[in-house]
Amino acid sequence: MVELKVRKIGNSLGVVLPKEVVSRLNTRDGEQLYLSETPDGGYRLVPFDPEFENKMSKAEDIMHRYRDTLHVLAK
Repeated sequence: MVELKVRKIGNSLGVVLPKEVVSRLNTRDGEQLYLSETPDGGYRLVPFDPEFENKMSKAEDIMHRYRDTLHVLAK
């Protein structure tokens, strides 16, 4: 567990991530992080869009179902 302090940054509030957290998230200045709510009421911070996997799954299903059509269109 890492304790973070909420700080005033201009008219907003923010947290400063320690070096080890930034390293573990594999992120850097200017990159996006995603904060999502967990089923137990907590929060999860990740360096990737959690909805992306769901979107890719749907896209792969469409590509599989319409494989022949997409192949013809690619010519």
